[in-house]
Amino acid sequence: MIVIYGIKEQLNPIKAKLSDVIHECLVAVLGMPDGKRAHRFIPLELDNFYYPSDRSEAYTVIEINMMAGRTTATKKALIKHLFERIKAELFISPVDIEITIKEQPAHCWGFRGMTGDEVTDLSYSVNI
Repeated sequence: MIVIYGIKEQLNPIKAKLSDVIHECLVAVLGMPDGKRAHRFIPLELDNFYYPSDRSEAYTVIEINMMAGRTTATKKALIKHLFERIKAELFISPVDIEITIKEQPAHCWGFRGMTGDEVTDLSYSVNI
């Protein structure tokens, strides 16, 4: 699951395109299936979003929640690919993008009525 925060006047007009770019990066780097998109946008009022003084109002936070298992190299490749593609497609400077990857063990995930460590039919690999 991906959660994206930003100032509503900046985030709302680009939500669809940003979702496409993020998903394309997840597919390219992590091998996520095309239909596996779970993005949550949190557009905030300016007075509810404090950000560093050396950033612009385009400052956007992207939190990536995923099951643990990817290598450091894979996670770094994802982050770098996101910076590159967001700059190229949405013209947002990497200075204005903050990305965090939050990993939890598979047993801490619950979906389709079971925990992540019980699932045997994922259409993608977690250990890459």
